This record gives sequence, C-alpha cells and structure tokens, in this order.
Amino acid sequence: MPLRHAFPVALLALTPVAAAAQETDATLSLTGTGTVSAPPDVAQITMGVTTQDETASGAMNAASEAAAAILTRLEAFGVSPQDMQTSGLDLGPIWVDRTTMPAGGSGEIAGYRASNRVTARIRDLDNLSEVLGGVLDGGANTLQGLSFDVANPDPLLDEARRMAVADATARAETIAKAAGVSLGRIRSISENGGGGRPVAMAEMRMMADAVPVAAGETGYSVSVSITWEIEQE
Repeated sequence: MPLRHAFPVALLALTPVAAAAQETDATLSLTGTGTVSAPPDVAQITMGVTTQDETASGAMNAASEAAAAILTRLEAFGVSPQDMQTSGLDLGPIWVDRTTMPAGGSGEIAGYRASNRVTARIRDLDNLSEVLGGVLDGGANTLQGLSFDVANPDPLLDEARRMAVADATARAETIAKAAGVSLGRIRSISENGGGGRPVAMAEMRMMADAVPVAAGETGYSVSVSITWEIEQE
C-alpha cells in the first residue's frame, strides 16, 4: 500500500520545479556597441622602389641599393631598426608587346623589373611629413600604404567594452519595460570583436618641402552580446 502513494507524491514534488524551469525559458538578447577615439601616436608606412634593367641581376641590384638608401634615410630620421622591415621583394620579366609581334610569334623578354618594399613604424608623428619627403628624396618611388594607430590600445578597448555593456543594458531595460517584464539574471555574455577604425576628424599638417599628412583620430569599436532571463512584473 505505501507504494501506491509514492508515485503521485513524486509527481507533485516535481511539478513546481518544472514550472520554474519553464518560467526561466523566456529570454531577451541584445547587442551593444561602444566606440572610443583618440589621437594616434604611431604611424605605419609602406614605401619602396621599382627598377628595371636588361638583366634580372641588374634590376635586383638597383632595387636593393635603393632600398638600402631608404633604410639609411629612415635611420637618419630616428627610426629604430626594430621598426623597419622588408615587406615585399619582387622580380619579373618585362614582355615585349605581343600586339606588335607577327602572328604565331613566341613571347620575348625585353628586360626585368624588380621592386623592394619596406614597412616602417614612425613613433614621432611630428616628424612624419619630413620622413615621407625624405624617403622620396632618398630614392623611393612607390608608396603603398599609410595608416595611423595607437601604440597601446588596451585602455581604449576596455572603455569601449564598458560602453558596449552599458549600451546593451540600457536598450534591454527600455524594451523590457515596454513589454511589461523585468530583466533577470544574465544567461550569457560575449564579445563579438573589436578593432581600430579611422574616425572622420582630421587636422592637416603642412610642412615646407614635405608631404602634407592628415593625422586625424583613430577609433576602437567593440560589440558585446548579452542574454537576460526575463520575469513577469
């Protein structure tokens, strides 16, 4: 006889637990974004030289000599060896214009083209315009990239994270109030990623006999996704 009452009692004990589990199934998920900007304190430039010659070795030697002159010029402007790196080295044939060749003629090599590229990190932005002008005077004839950044972005990223969480929370509270519910505990929180991006604010720096440079500002944006349990008020 006692066994007849054990099964119904067990059902009654489990019912409130199941109901509570169903109540917490309702959630609200939102993504917040935080963006912080600051003046950059470092620049990265990629420049180099392209040469051509009748022979492959002649073209490469000329490019190498010009690249060495660029590195020397950068050192003269106070750029440390640790902030300079060869970022590209190319050599290829220059083909005779095939449109001038008789039908069925094979391709002929008219010469060779070589290029040597150097990427440098400039930590003194007040000197950047002069550096650019100086490397061009020193033999560089290609400029393939100029970007600005902050040497230590961690404090900016942390502030952007705080702003992203506050943004998501404020929006979630507004939506919950409009829906007649309240936010419960956080189920999950994750960062979707962040990185530098240019901000449309710039100050043109002009220097005599140098390259004009717009330093502007560098921004960091972080997105955070949060899921809350919601409860009926």
